[in-house]
Amino acid sequence: MRLSERITQITGGGSDGWDVFYRARRMLSEGQAVTELTIGEHDTRTDPSILRAMELSARNGHTGYAMVPGTDLLRDTVAARVQTRTGVPTFRNNVLITPGGQAALFAAHMAVCDPGDVGLYLDPYYATYPGTIRGVGAVARAVQTPADDAFQPQAERIDAAAEGAVSLLINTPNNPTGVVYSRQSLGAVADVCKRRDLWLISDEVYDTQVWDGEHLSPRALPDMAERTLVVGSMSKSHAMTGSRCGWVVGPEEVIAHLINLATHTTYGVPGFVQDASSFALTAGVELEEKIAAPFRRRRSLAMDILASQNIVGLVPAQGAMYLMLDIRATGMSGDAFANALLDAHKIAVMPGESFGKAAAGHIRVAMTVADERFAVALKTLCEFASHLARKHAAE
Repeated sequence: MRLSERITQITGGGSDGWDVFYRARRMLSEGQAVTELTIGEHDTRTDPSILRAMELSARNGHTGYAMVPGTDLLRDTVAARVQTRTGVPTFRNNVLITPGGQAALFAAHMAVCDPGDVGLYLDPYYATYPGTIRGVGAVARAVQTPADDAFQPQAERIDAAAEGAVSLLINTPNNPTGVVYSRQSLGAVADVCKRRDLWLISDEVYDTQVWDGEHLSPRALPDMAERTLVVGSMSKSHAMTGSRCGWVVGPEEVIAHLINLATHTTYGVPGFVQDASSFALTAGVELEEKIAAPFRRRRSLAMDILASQNIVGLVPAQGAMYLMLDIRATGMSGDAFANALLDAHKIAVMPGESFGKAAAGHIRVAMTVADERFAVALKTLCEFASHLARKHAAE
């Protein structure tokens, strides 16, 4: 029996670039001691206060079908939060609650892409981006943001790729690079979107993890609210990755159609999870800062360690829970280096090539293990890179 091309071509065929991650997981399952610095999973669990709110809601009976668009309480809470942070008037009818940020990404592309349309995304990219675009039947087209441009988007590159495109997907603070897009970069992106009549899909799930500079939502730029869909999530800001609660914020007409989509697909998010999310979002910045604190602290540790050597380069670590490290001085690709590091020291990192061509010769390090273990792993990584660089120079 034939399967649809939409489902069989989601990954584009071949490896998805995550072979090192899968190998590390196999080693762990075999009982080997691997320091895993791969995926963006908090090493602390959801805060007990959020779990208590979730339990109270469930025990009080909010375990049946919840409203498909999201509860009025959570939609109002998200709208108020977005309006406070951006200054853009935002109301309940501008918000759809989704089962996590990934479902929000899919829904946003379903809203604006017809089969055969081109959806643009920036490279380096979060692993699911091209598959999400393919999954709605669109053509995924990468736009390079090279290391030489500090991984900041450039208007001329987007414009050159925009023929036939209907949407552009961006992510700031950025996974995998840790770069926060500047106001100048986002202004240039907005200008291209308006000139080329593109929908802008802005993934802002790391907006509470900004270490340098400030987060700017492009929805707040002039004449952009009408063509921007913002994706948000409880996963990173409140360590609720498994609770699967996210949202899309956009024009009321778009949200009305996405509610119809949700009725025919996910049919909403559990009410007790939404109630816990409402509690978390109104618990104050202290809770968000508590959850972000380990990554801020480990970034500082990493900067001190990396400053003591000159082989491994650090891409400006402005936000999110990752470091993007330049290991080109070793003469190796990111993939080769990551595999060699795993073999030699049982330290697992992600090759830059896992996230696209623009990150070749780099590795991504997730700051997701305890401070001391993280520092030891990073020092070992630097020593290993120095050894490889000396060997490369001698050849």
